[in-house]
Amino acid sequence: MEKRTIEIMDTTLRDGEQTSGVSFSIAEKLTLSQLLLEELKVDRIEIASARVSEGELQSVKEVSQWAKDKGHQEKIEILTFVDGGSSIDWMLQTGTKVQNLLTKGSLNHLKHQLKKTPDQHFKAIETHVSDAHKEGINTNVYLEDWSNGMRNSSDYVKEYLSFLSTQPIKRVLLPDTLGVMTYYETFSFVSEVVQNFPNLHFDFHGHNDYDLSVANAMEAVRAGCHGLHLTVNGMGERAGNTPMASTVATLKDFLPEVEININESSLYKVSKLVATFTGFRIPANKPIVGQNVFTQTAGIHADGDKKKNLYFNDLLPERFGRTREYALGKTSGKANIQKNLQKLGLTLNDEEVKKVTQRIIELGDKKEIVTTEDLPYIISDVLNSNTEQKVKVNSYVLTHAKGLKPNTVVSLDMEGEILEEIAAGDGQFDAFMNAIKKIYKKKKMILPQLTDYAVRIPPGSNSDALCETLITWKNGGKEFITRGLDSDQTVSAIKATEKMLNIISS
Repeated sequence: MEKRTIEIMDTTLRDGEQTSGVSFSIAEKLTLSQLLLEELKVDRIEIASARVSEGELQSVKEVSQWAKDKGHQEKIEILTFVDGGSSIDWMLQTGTKVQNLLTKGSLNHLKHQLKKTPDQHFKAIETHVSDAHKEGINTNVYLEDWSNGMRNSSDYVKEYLSFLSTQPIKRVLLPDTLGVMTYYETFSFVSEVVQNFPNLHFDFHGHNDYDLSVANAMEAVRAGCHGLHLTVNGMGERAGNTPMASTVATLKDFLPEVEININESSLYKVSKLVATFTGFRIPANKPIVGQNVFTQTAGIHADGDKKKNLYFNDLLPERFGRTREYALGKTSGKANIQKNLQKLGLTLNDEEVKKVTQRIIELGDKKEIVTTEDLPYIISDVLNSNTEQKVKVNSYVLTHAKGLKPNTVVSLDMEGEILEEIAAGDGQFDAFMNAIKKIYKKKKMILPQLTDYAVRIPPGSNSDALCETLITWKNGGKEFITRGLDSDQTVSAIKATEKMLNIISS
């Protein structure tokens, strides 16, 4: 059976711009128009509303000129109004050739907003479409509030569609303006208009107020609609419009009888660029484009992936220009660690992997996020802790109050002997060292001199899970370095000091 092609119209630059606080600059509109048409391969883009502002006029002129030069002029669409010709004049200034005319798709809107009869409305539309046609402008028609029109005034909708079938228009655009439809209503309503008006081209335009927009888009396609209106990252007024990435993946994976022209591998790139331009962040768990959606956290899942991809589905990250990640945290198992070691080109034996896993779990219990970039530092810290532990920092209390010197109480276990001291200092670590010095003075033991103290976060790390402290000590003319690793800077320094105490005791 020959597949049916579904047109994808992107309205990020028009309807998506109605997201609260979002406004695209001229350069941003041009850049996104180029990416949407030439890289993502959407069929059409709706880029503006007529008569909004001088800035919008200049944006549309820029995009229109680029589109004309590239042969994309018929793919650029403008939202217009039945306004006595003002929208048409605005389009003529911009050089655009396709209007999406906003009209009333429910009797409720017609009566209470326009205060007109259906006949009056139809005559005004006929005049507008005719005037546009004379100027070389093609027309698509939006039936605003169509979903409620089908629910509450279906006879009006049928009368209106009968009228439109006599007009020189290219497409009828069916919006669920308030995002109120369920998927079974969508299938029913779209089926009805497609069957009754087989010569009209219908696009479905969904909103996501009940989080049903992807399901509604899928059902609209199953019911026979010819096109869908989508936005990158689901941007739009209120809860947003039908999201591009999720809908594209759904159509490709669950409706084999249709095809679309979208280049899936560019979805993530375009999504990130829109997020950057708008400041409208992508939720980490948003399907396809969210930060976490291709990240396995549980160790059992990583193990299953290693054994015949037991936890894979058809949403392979490579489809969308992404890679699968294996999170490091308290639910990490050895399989997660091994996946990240492979990524870094590192090899550890089973005992070493066990030690590293335990350390990552300890950090995870503190609700710290560990990244792949942190892993070499954890490995170095864990595997270089082979010095026999004769001295252990049992406990400590660090206090820091405004107007008072920091104080530290320290308890050391020195080969079974418990020793405690309290001391003040210029900072918490200085106070800790002063307390240690008191203990060692009592034992008539000399501590090395601290000659250098460096703190850093692992390069490339995206988290604050780890802080590495490197302390250089001078002991009898020889220098050596100890390293401490923890999520807290002072604690990492204390760990480095504990290593030093064991080295001088060995």
